Amino acid sequence: MSWWLVAWLSLGAYALKVLGLVVLGGRELPAVVNRCLTLIPAALLAALIMKDTVTVGQELVIDARLVGVSVAAAATTRRLPLTAVLILGVGSTALVRAAARLI
Repeated sequence: MSWWLVAWLSLGAYALKVLGLVVLGGRELPAVVNRCLTLIPAALLAALIMKDTVTVGQELVIDARLVGVSVAAAATTRRLPLTAVLILGVGSTALVRAAARLI
């Protein structure tokens, strides 16, 4: 990858942020837009987690990681503490990997 490309993309991202400030000025966004903007980081994080869970390079791979993420997601919907979610996710992944080695 060319460092010039990285520099231009960085400048472009910065310019878009500045453009948003210039266009909006001191005005407030509508409440609906604010609610949608607050959900973007969570959606982006979920998408990155799922991409890394089911792919290796350019290949689609379904393995023990998917079980761990599914168990962690189920624990999250039950509103368990973060420590419990992590332990359940990691533990279920380890159990599936151990069971796969026995087979």
